Amino acid sequence: MQKRSFASGPRPGGSGGALVRRRALLGSLVLVVLVACAGVLAYVTRDGREAANPAAAAAGSAAPSAPVASPSTGGHAKALPGPPSTHDPIAFAKAAAVALWSYDTRSSSQPELVASLHRWLTNEGQYLDADSVDRLVPSPVLWGRMADSGQFATATADEAHFPDRFTKALQADPGAITQAYVYAVTVSGKQSISWNGAPQGGAEDRSATLAVQCRPDRPCALAGVLPAVAP
Repeated sequence: MQKRSFASGPRPGGSGGALVRRRALLGSLVLVVLVACAGVLAYVTRDGREAANPAAAAAGSAAPSAPVASPSTGGHAKALPGPPSTHDPIAFAKAAAVALWSYDTRSSSQPELVASLHRWLTNEGQYLDADSVDRLVPSPVLWGRMADSGQFATATADEAHFPDRFTKALQADPGAITQAYVYAVTVSGKQSISWNGAPQGGAEDRSATLAVQCRPDRPCALAGVLPAVAP
């Protein structure tokens, strides 16, 4: 059976007008940290007991860190991963990317996966583009076809960084982030897809730019997935 990956593109359906409005809203909300929809400008937000150091954060974000991997189910039902409690947008984005690129039709239903991903989202509706996350999940019909062959995917997030324009814009206006605290982080990793009766497939490259909200007084949350990868 040919594998079906749902992480690389949107699924059809839904209200086109609503999607356009929500994408436009997300774009306007992160305008202070987004340059021409190609890069997000932010620095690592620490909690109130730590002093922010933009120069150190920008330098540290360029270095690869240990990869984040999705857990192997081994064919048994397991709880879907929840968001980590962190104030670091880089660490959060890597974990969120793994969650977005991983699924297991053998142990979870399509609504269960959607509900699990919604646990990662910010509860500030004015900064939220849930549609951009929902569109990465296959429709119930497609999920059923994938489940017929026991398809599942595991993922790793090998590197994450702030886009180059982030550093430049932050240097120009360090205080611009302090309204929404929404950052974008570009994550690169790999996804492996397998199904019943087939050996583990080869890993394919994946990349995405995530909008992450990290207020100083609360853990990070996912605001949405940007429509294009920011280098």
